[in-house]
Amino acid sequence: MALVLAETVVGTAVLLWLTPLWREVKHGFFRLTSAILLVLALAAWWSTKAALVPGSDAGHWSVRLTLASLAVIGLSTILLFAKQEPAGRVLGVLAVAISIAVLFPMAEAGRQSVALGLFQLAAGAAFLGSVTAGLLLGHWYLTDRGLPRGPINRFTNVMLAAVVVEAVAVISGGFGGTAASQTLNPLLTSGALAPWIALGMTGTTLLIAVLTRLALKGDRASAVQSATGFYYLAVVTGVVSEVALMTRFLPR
Repeated sequence: MALVLAETVVGTAVLLWLTPLWREVKHGFFRLTSAILLVLALAAWWSTKAALVPGSDAGHWSVRLTLASLAVIGLSTILLFAKQEPAGRVLGVLAVAISIAVLFPMAEAGRQSVALGLFQLAAGAAFLGSVTAGLLLGHWYLTDRGLPRGPINRFTNVMLAAVVVEAVAVISGGFGGTAASQTLNPLLTSGALAPWIALGMTGTTLLIAVLTRLALKGDRASAVQSATGFYYLAVVTGVVSEVALMTRFLPR
Protein backbone atom coordinates (compact mmCIF):
# COMPACT_ATOMS: atom_id res chain seq x y z
CA MET A 1 0.00 0.00 0.00
CA ALA A 2 2.95 2.34 0.57
CA LEU A 3 3.90 1.90 -3.08
CA VAL A 4 0.34 2.49 -4.32
CA LEU A 5 -0.11 5.59 -2.17
CA ALA A 6 3.25 7.03 -3.26
CA GLU A 7 2.32 6.46 -6.90
CA THR A 8 -1.01 8.23 -6.41
CA VAL A 9 0.71 11.24 -4.85
CA VAL A 10 3.22 11.47 -7.69
CA GLY A 11 0.71 11.12 -10.50
CA THR A 12 -1.83 13.52 -9.03
CA ALA A 13 0.81 16.13 -8.18
CA VAL A 14 2.29 16.01 -11.68
CA LEU A 15 -1.10 16.55 -13.33
CA LEU A 16 -1.97 19.30 -10.86
CA TRP A 17 1.21 21.35 -11.12
CA LEU A 18 2.91 20.46 -14.41
CA THR A 19 -0.03 21.02 -16.76
CA PRO A 20 -1.60 24.35 -17.87
CA LEU A 21 -4.33 23.91 -15.24
CA TRP A 22 -3.19 26.96 -13.21
CA ARG A 23 -4.32 29.25 -16.03
CA GLU A 24 -7.52 27.33 -16.76
CA VAL A 25 -9.39 26.73 -13.50
CA LYS A 26 -10.20 28.82 -10.45
CA HIS A 27 -7.48 28.41 -7.86
CA GLY A 28 -9.90 26.96 -5.36
CA PHE A 29 -9.36 23.68 -7.21
CA PHE A 30 -5.69 23.78 -6.23
CA ARG A 31 -6.57 24.33 -2.57
CA LEU A 32 -9.02 21.41 -2.64
CA THR A 33 -6.69 19.03 -4.46
CA SER A 34 -3.66 20.03 -2.37
CA ALA A 35 -5.60 19.24 0.81
CA ILE A 36 -6.46 15.78 -0.57
CA LEU A 37 -2.85 15.31 -1.67
CA LEU A 38 -1.75 16.15 1.86
CA VAL A 39 -3.88 13.32 3.27
CA LEU A 40 -2.53 10.91 0.65
CA ALA A 41 1.05 12.01 1.35
CA LEU A 42 0.52 11.46 5.08
CA ALA A 43 -0.81 7.96 4.40
CA ALA A 44 2.11 7.26 2.04
CA TRP A 45 4.68 8.29 4.65
CA TRP A 46 2.97 6.36 7.44
CA SER A 47 2.67 3.22 5.32
CA THR A 48 6.29 3.48 4.19
CA LYS A 49 7.46 3.93 7.77
CA ALA A 50 5.37 0.94 8.90
CA ALA A 51 6.82 -1.23 6.12
CA LEU A 52 10.45 -0.26 6.80
CA VAL A 53 12.81 -3.23 7.02
CA PRO A 54 15.68 -2.61 9.46
CA GLY A 55 18.98 -2.19 7.66
CA SER A 56 17.43 -1.36 4.29
CA ASP A 57 19.02 1.77 2.81
CA ALA A 58 16.33 1.94 0.14
CA GLY A 59 13.66 1.72 2.82
CA HIS A 60 15.22 4.46 4.93
CA TRP A 61 15.50 6.79 1.93
CA SER A 62 11.90 6.03 1.01
CA VAL A 63 10.78 7.09 4.50
CA ARG A 64 12.90 10.27 4.42
CA LEU A 65 11.68 11.33 1.01
CA THR A 66 8.02 10.57 1.68
CA LEU A 67 8.34 12.68 4.85
CA ALA A 68 9.96 15.50 2.86
CA SER A 69 7.18 15.27 0.27
CA LEU A 70 4.58 15.41 3.04
CA ALA A 71 6.21 18.48 4.59
CA VAL A 72 6.44 20.43 1.33
CA ILE A 73 2.89 19.53 0.27
CA GLY A 74 1.72 20.63 3.72
CA LEU A 75 3.48 24.00 3.43
CA SER A 76 2.16 24.48 -0.10
CA THR A 77 -1.38 23.74 1.07
CA ILE A 78 -1.10 26.20 3.97
CA LEU A 79 0.16 28.94 1.66
CA LEU A 80 -2.62 28.31 -0.85
CA PHE A 81 -5.28 28.58 1.84
CA ALA A 82 -3.55 31.73 3.15
CA LYS A 83 -3.94 33.20 -0.37
CA GLN A 84 -0.16 33.27 -0.84
CA GLU A 85 -0.64 31.65 -4.22
CA PRO A 86 2.72 32.35 -5.94
CA ALA A 87 4.65 30.84 -3.01
CA GLY A 88 2.19 27.97 -2.74
CA ARG A 89 2.62 27.23 -6.42
CA VAL A 90 6.42 27.22 -6.15
CA LEU A 91 6.30 24.76 -3.28
CA GLY A 92 3.74 22.69 -5.18
CA VAL A 93 6.18 22.27 -8.06
CA LEU A 94 8.96 21.46 -5.58
CA ALA A 95 6.72 18.81 -4.04
CA VAL A 96 6.38 17.22 -7.48
CA ALA A 97 10.16 16.87 -7.74
CA ILE A 98 10.46 15.37 -4.25
CA SER A 99 7.57 12.97 -4.76
CA ILE A 100 9.12 11.75 -8.01
CA ALA A 101 12.41 11.21 -6.17
CA VAL A 102 10.57 8.87 -3.79
CA LEU A 103 10.14 6.38 -6.62
CA PHE A 104 13.90 5.82 -7.01
CA PRO A 105 14.64 4.19 -3.63
CA MET A 106 11.33 2.34 -3.87
CA ALA A 107 12.47 0.91 -7.21
CA GLU A 108 15.73 -0.19 -5.58
CA ALA A 109 13.73 -2.16 -3.03
CA GLY A 110 11.98 -4.20 -5.73
CA ARG A 111 12.64 -7.81 -6.66
CA GLN A 112 13.46 -6.88 -10.27
CA SER A 113 16.03 -4.55 -11.80
CA VAL A 114 15.93 -0.91 -10.73
CA ALA A 115 15.14 0.23 -14.29
CA LEU A 116 12.19 -2.15 -14.60
CA GLY A 117 10.96 -1.31 -11.13
CA LEU A 118 11.14 2.41 -11.88
CA PHE A 119 9.19 1.91 -15.08
CA GLN A 120 6.46 -0.02 -13.25
CA LEU A 121 6.20 2.64 -10.54
CA ALA A 122 6.13 5.47 -13.07
CA ALA A 123 3.44 3.66 -15.06
CA GLY A 124 1.41 3.17 -11.89
CA ALA A 125 1.83 6.84 -10.99
CA ALA A 126 0.50 7.97 -14.36
CA PHE A 127 -2.31 5.42 -14.14
CA LEU A 128 -3.50 6.25 -10.61
CA GLY A 129 -2.78 9.96 -10.95
CA SER A 130 -4.90 10.30 -14.07
CA VAL A 131 -7.96 8.61 -12.54
CA THR A 132 -7.64 10.49 -9.24
CA ALA A 133 -7.07 13.92 -10.79
CA GLY A 134 -9.79 13.27 -13.37
CA LEU A 135 -12.31 12.38 -10.66
CA LEU A 136 -11.52 15.53 -8.67
CA LEU A 137 -11.64 17.73 -11.75
CA GLY A 138 -14.96 16.21 -12.82
CA HIS A 139 -16.46 17.27 -9.50
CA TRP A 140 -14.99 20.74 -9.88
CA TYR A 141 -17.09 21.26 -13.01
CA LEU A 142 -20.13 21.20 -10.72
CA THR A 143 -18.87 24.37 -9.02
CA ASP A 144 -17.41 26.09 -12.09
CA ARG A 145 -20.13 25.84 -14.70
CA GLY A 146 -18.26 28.02 -17.20
CA LEU A 147 -15.14 25.86 -17.26
CA PRO A 148 -14.42 24.65 -20.83
CA ARG A 149 -13.91 20.97 -21.62
CA GLY A 150 -10.19 21.31 -22.35
CA PRO A 151 -8.87 20.29 -18.90
CA ILE A 152 -11.04 17.19 -18.44
CA ASN A 153 -10.47 16.16 -22.06
CA ARG A 154 -6.73 16.38 -21.41
CA PHE A 155 -6.94 14.29 -18.25
CA THR A 156 -9.06 11.71 -20.05
CA ASN A 157 -6.50 11.48 -22.86
CA VAL A 158 -3.78 10.99 -20.23
CA MET A 159 -5.86 8.21 -18.66
CA LEU A 160 -6.23 6.48 -22.02
CA ALA A 161 -2.47 6.60 -22.62
CA ALA A 162 -1.65 5.63 -19.03
CA VAL A 163 -3.87 2.52 -19.21
CA VAL A 164 -1.88 1.26 -22.20
CA VAL A 165 1.42 1.89 -20.41
CA GLU A 166 0.05 0.19 -17.29
CA ALA A 167 -0.80 -2.91 -19.33
CA VAL A 168 2.83 -3.02 -20.51
CA ALA A 169 3.99 -2.64 -16.89
CA VAL A 170 1.79 -5.55 -15.79
CA ILE A 171 3.11 -7.77 -18.57
CA SER A 172 6.72 -6.74 -17.79
CA GLY A 173 6.34 -8.17 -14.30
CA GLY A 174 5.75 -11.65 -15.69
CA PHE A 175 3.01 -14.17 -14.97
CA GLY A 176 4.86 -16.76 -12.94
CA GLY A 177 4.52 -17.31 -9.21
CA THR A 178 6.62 -15.26 -6.78
CA ALA A 179 7.50 -15.46 -3.11
CA ALA A 180 5.55 -12.29 -2.40
CA SER A 181 3.90 -11.91 0.97
CA GLN A 182 0.36 -13.25 1.29
CA THR A 183 -0.51 -11.04 4.26
CA LEU A 184 -2.61 -8.60 2.19
CA ASN A 185 -4.72 -11.20 0.39
CA PRO A 186 -3.70 -14.83 -0.16
CA LEU A 187 -5.69 -14.95 -3.41
CA LEU A 188 -3.34 -12.43 -5.02
CA THR A 189 -0.37 -14.77 -4.79
CA SER A 190 -2.20 -18.08 -5.06
CA GLY A 191 -1.31 -19.74 -8.36
CA ALA A 192 0.22 -16.53 -9.74
CA LEU A 193 -3.24 -15.00 -9.89
CA ALA A 194 -2.16 -11.40 -9.17
CA PRO A 195 -0.90 -10.48 -12.67
CA TRP A 196 -4.08 -11.81 -14.27
CA ILE A 197 -6.20 -9.78 -11.85
CA ALA A 198 -4.05 -6.73 -12.60
CA LEU A 199 -4.34 -7.26 -16.35
CA GLY A 200 -8.09 -7.83 -16.16
CA MET A 201 -8.64 -4.69 -14.08
CA THR A 202 -6.40 -2.71 -16.43
CA GLY A 203 -8.45 -3.90 -19.40
CA THR A 204 -11.63 -2.92 -17.57
CA THR A 205 -10.17 0.53 -16.90
CA LEU A 206 -9.37 0.87 -20.59
CA LEU A 207 -13.02 0.20 -21.42
CA ILE A 208 -14.07 2.77 -18.82
CA ALA A 209 -11.60 5.30 -20.25
CA VAL A 210 -13.07 4.83 -23.74
CA LEU A 211 -16.59 5.26 -22.38
CA THR A 212 -15.47 8.40 -20.54
CA ARG A 213 -14.03 9.84 -23.73
CA LEU A 214 -17.23 9.06 -25.61
CA ALA A 215 -19.35 10.63 -22.87
CA LEU A 216 -17.38 13.86 -23.15
CA LYS A 217 -18.29 14.18 -26.82
CA GLY A 218 -21.77 15.26 -25.73
CA ASP A 219 -22.49 18.99 -25.69
CA ARG A 220 -24.68 19.06 -22.58
CA ALA A 221 -23.35 19.74 -19.08
CA SER A 222 -24.59 16.28 -18.08
CA ALA A 223 -21.84 14.82 -20.28
CA VAL A 224 -19.24 15.87 -17.69
CA GLN A 225 -21.39 14.39 -14.92
CA SER A 226 -21.52 11.11 -16.81
CA ALA A 227 -17.76 11.20 -17.32
CA THR A 228 -17.27 11.81 -13.59
CA GLY A 229 -19.36 8.74 -12.85
CA PHE A 230 -17.08 6.70 -15.08
CA TYR A 231 -14.07 8.14 -13.24
CA TYR A 232 -15.47 6.70 -10.01
CA LEU A 233 -15.38 3.26 -11.58
CA ALA A 234 -11.89 3.88 -12.97
CA VAL A 235 -10.58 4.71 -9.50
CA VAL A 236 -11.90 1.38 -8.19
CA THR A 237 -10.55 -0.75 -11.04
CA GLY A 238 -7.30 1.21 -11.20
CA VAL A 239 -6.52 0.78 -7.51
CA VAL A 240 -7.36 -2.94 -7.61
CA SER A 241 -5.09 -3.38 -10.63
CA GLU A 242 -2.18 -1.57 -9.01
CA VAL A 243 -2.54 -3.30 -5.64
CA ALA A 244 -2.47 -6.66 -7.42
CA LEU A 245 0.64 -5.66 -9.36
CA MET A 246 2.44 -4.27 -6.29
CA THR A 247 1.96 -7.50 -4.31
CA ARG A 248 4.60 -8.94 -6.66
CA PHE A 249 6.86 -5.89 -6.67
CA LEU A 250 8.78 -6.43 -3.44
CA PRO A 251 10.72 -9.54 -2.45
CA ARG A 252 9.28 -11.44 0.46
